[in-house]
Amino acid sequence: MTSLSIYYKIFFGISEIHKPRIEGIVELKTRIVNQNRLICKRMKQEGNKLRTYMAKPKEVERKWYVVDAAGKTLGRLSTEVASILRGKHKPTFTPHVDTGDNVIILNASKIELTGKKMSDKLYHRHTGHPGGLRTRTAQEMRDTRPEKMLELAVKGMLPKNSLGRKMIKKLHVYAGNEHPHQAQNPEQYELRG
Repeated sequence: MTSLSIYYKIFFGISEIHKPRIEGIVELKTRIVNQNRLICKRMKQEGNKLRTYMAKPKEVERKWYVVDAAGKTLGRLSTEVASILRGKHKPTFTPHVDTGDNVIILNASKIELTGKKMSDKLYHRHTGHPGGLRTRTAQEMRDTRPEKMLELAVKGMLPKNSLGRKMIKKLHVYAGNEHPHQAQNPEQYELRG
């Protein structure tokens, strides 16, 4: 008996019938391990290190997109716009760098809400003085300040830190169909949902 078969008998209780099959598996595993060691050694010698790409603020190329909000649902529109502002649609997305694009939203006054949210959803703000809590319904917000309604929805979906405050500055919302950003040659963006 070879030393390998004694080893198997002692530790695994394997009979002589299974010994050739087990020896073949062990040889195959050792061959694979040795190949992997050789590959790693070559990569270290050649200097080929696979590293995750991290975008740098100076390398980021920003585009301008136009989104038409007419007839769209507030939440569904806001999630896609927040994703564009963060840069999650790009393969170069880096969580700690602002890799997003600029977004222009038109026809904010024609945004939709599902169910009874137009009358039930409330927007609160405080003047800073005692008893200065001011409350508006979604219908009042859409009639008076539709831009603010969309900005608040998108802002709530961005990171709550200095990076999020930087991202929200790339959002431009307009109640009507006109915008002053023609010089940037914005592309029309089709929403997925």
